[in-house]
Amino acid sequence: MTAEGFLEGRRLQLARGVLLQCIMGGYPAARFYGSDDGDLALIAEPTQIHRLPWSDDPRALAICDADELTGESSNLSTRGQLKKVIARYAARGLAPVVATELEFFVFAPNSDPTQPFRPPVGLDGRREDGQSAFSVSSNNGLRPFFSEVYKCMAALGLPRDTFMHEMGVSQFEINLLHGDPLLLADQTFLFKHLLKEVALKHGLTVVCMAKPLAHTPGSSMHIHQSIVETGSGKNVFSDADGEATAMFRHFIGGQQAGMADFTALFAPNVNSYQRLCHPYASPNNACWSHDNRAAGLRIPASSPVARRVENRLPGADANPYLAIAASLAAGLHGIEHELEPTEAIQGEFEVPDNLSLPCTLHAALERLKRSQLARELFGQEFIEGYIASKTMELTSFFDEITPWERRVLAAQA
Repeated sequence: MTAEGFLEGRRLQLARGVLLQCIMGGYPAARFYGSDDGDLALIAEPTQIHRLPWSDDPRALAICDADELTGESSNLSTRGQLKKVIARYAARGLAPVVATELEFFVFAPNSDPTQPFRPPVGLDGRREDGQSAFSVSSNNGLRPFFSEVYKCMAALGLPRDTFMHEMGVSQFEINLLHGDPLLLADQTFLFKHLLKEVALKHGLTVVCMAKPLAHTPGSSMHIHQSIVETGSGKNVFSDADGEATAMFRHFIGGQQAGMADFTALFAPNVNSYQRLCHPYASPNNACWSHDNRAAGLRIPASSPVARRVENRLPGADANPYLAIAASLAAGLHGIEHELEPTEAIQGEFEVPDNLSLPCTLHAALERLKRSQLARELFGQEFIEGYIASKTMELTSFFDEITPWERRVLAAQA
């Protein structure tokens, strides 16, 4: 809308069905969002109104809540779902603290989707060949792009912890500073939007697919989680002697209880399972371990005050609001029901059957359909609408024949 209309307080409304729009642009049946497809009100979050520094013309972006016209949050809003989870913690005198690690690839423009992505030509006139992982000079060839990314982050108030080249060809990772879950979800969303916009200015393509390149590590969105007391700020995962508490165990138990049911929320696309099928430190399991990257739930080495649980299942393609909400909701479920985790697994291990997770989007959606826990924590309307939208996307995928099928199967008798 115009700046004048926004500043005058004119309300912006949106059809409910838009919150279930699938990635191809279509919609599931109207019964999933109300047969009348009535309006929602978009209510701007006052702390998340940003002048867009990469835009030549004056433009701003406002992150909004999607509320029913009666005033309550829409059940279909993923930001609203996260706010409800945070409120449930607050009712117990607790506040979750999270941080996200987001991986992404920087590629040359890719106008033909039948062709693989390629790394861009850097300042040295060459394309990266995959030998720059964790190098101190690994982003020098893309210095103008990253310089503007840093400046835009500062302009949007996005504090960054560390930035590094990851294992893949032209793959990078940012660690955002830990804080309030809603703030971190907003920051993760803004950062992904910023990356793509700045890349276009520099003739580049940023890709947050979970697995854009074969034979190459995929891109994750690890979520680090701890819980503090609302008043004191004390980490309830550690006791006065610095030892792990019962609440720490119960949080892990809840994560384990929910990971299989919520896999479709953490890994929302067909391509998500390409990353999980070829682990490369992207574990598709609900095991937990101390500082072992092969476990889906990793406890990083830290001081007692920083004791936390890292959920390594979500990919870079996950909705940050929904992934954080699902992970925290599972942990709170464990606290509320005093669930005990399995024994920690160390070293090389085989995943027990009861801790393995769905390995295709179809299997994950079937598991979500059967999940009473998901309906209890997120409501029937949201879960059924989400499944309907994702089923449309899966059907669209199966409507196409891939180059692999033509190349390998056409000659078969």
